[in-house]
Amino acid sequence: MSLAVDLASWLLLGAGGAFCVIGGIGLIRMPDFYTRVHAASVTETLGAGLILGGLMLQAGLTLVCVKLVMIGLLIFFTSPTATHALTRAALTRGLEPVLAGEGGPPSKRS
Repeated sequence: MSLAVDLASWLLLGAGGAFCVIGGIGLIRMPDFYTRVHAASVTETLGAGLILGGLMLQAGLTLVCVKLVMIGLLIFFTSPTATHALTRAALTRGLEPVLAGEGGPPSKRS
């Protein structure tokens, strides 16, 4: 494999891994259910997409690359749909979002 493809692949793998770790830390620090679900969805979609892109570059034009594309398409379509269904169910059950100035920490209130 050429040096440029290796470099691009490791860049994508590193960026995807860093994005997942930072998203996981943000997931712990978010104040309510809706922001946590949003952080998890974005982290899963973008972080996994970058990692899959790096793995596709490592695999080259093989059957493994086709399988990785199929996994990527599955994640791309199912993750936002599942997140939407989860948040709609929470809203239907009466879970209210924490809005700025309403229920936040006292130092952040207007």
